[in-house]
Amino acid sequence: MPTQRLVQHVLERIAIDLGADVARATSVHGGDVALSFNVALDDGRRVFAKTHASAPPHHFSTEAAGLVWIREAREIGVPEVLAVSDDPPFLVLEWIEEAGPDAGTEVALGHGLASLHRAGSPCFGREDRRSTGSRGLPNEPCETWVQFYATQRLLPLARLARDGRALADHATRSLETIAARLGELGGEVEPPARLHGDLWGGNRLVGTNGRNWLIDPAAHGGHREFDLAMMRLFGGFGSDCFAAYGEAFPLSEGWQDRVALHQLAPLVVHAIKFGGSYPAAVDAALARYV
Repeated sequence: MPTQRLVQHVLERIAIDLGADVARATSVHGGDVALSFNVALDDGRRVFAKTHASAPPHHFSTEAAGLVWIREAREIGVPEVLAVSDDPPFLVLEWIEEAGPDAGTEVALGHGLASLHRAGSPCFGREDRRSTGSRGLPNEPCETWVQFYATQRLLPLARLARDGRALADHATRSLETIAARLGELGGEVEPPARLHGDLWGGNRLVGTNGRNWLIDPAAHGGHREFDLAMMRLFGGFGSDCFAAYGEAFPLSEGWQDRVALHQLAPLVVHAIKFGGSYPAAVDAALARYV
């Protein structure tokens, strides 16, 4: 379906689903693939809506399920899902009015993230088995983090990188070696945490009164150090956030030595997608463990 026609179809469906006509829809920034809009309804409401010209199967319903899941941890803001459809593909969320942080924003984020992780998950991965992320990584239910990170992240990413020639052969072999050694590298065994799954700075909004909001999750059950490592990879989070997290939910001994281990997955994803300096960053992370 042509993009203009798709957008019109989606706006018509939004009007039906929300019970109000669309008065105005203005394009806003919404990531590298989605078409996103600030939608004003004729009953005075304003909502955020996005669609995708070539959405993978279950794209928005998977995201919606993830938002609902992490929203259950009530100490951190997650936009309410107002409408969702996979045919036509769209997602409608409550509008978050962005504002500046206040003195307690970073501390509140650390506490809220600890609450999210403590909420836990029935398994590593997802019970619905739906893939997440731009590379469609699998999320088959696993009993242990070692099994999950090996079979659902490092090994699939090694195959994708090899097939796309995104990494040198020595790097993909090293990923496979590390996948086989996770039992000795991964530290103390922990139960599955409830993860956002893609927690870089752009997926945290600061609303009015300095409140934190999380958007665009790749939600799954995983190791809680993964979210924290992702946050450190691209920046955008203050030291007060990590300190508050550590006070609320202390990490296991040796966590500093495992940051690069958890960063491997997002680094390989970026090497596959963007190339540039990311293959060298993958090599640097690999060198810590092989």
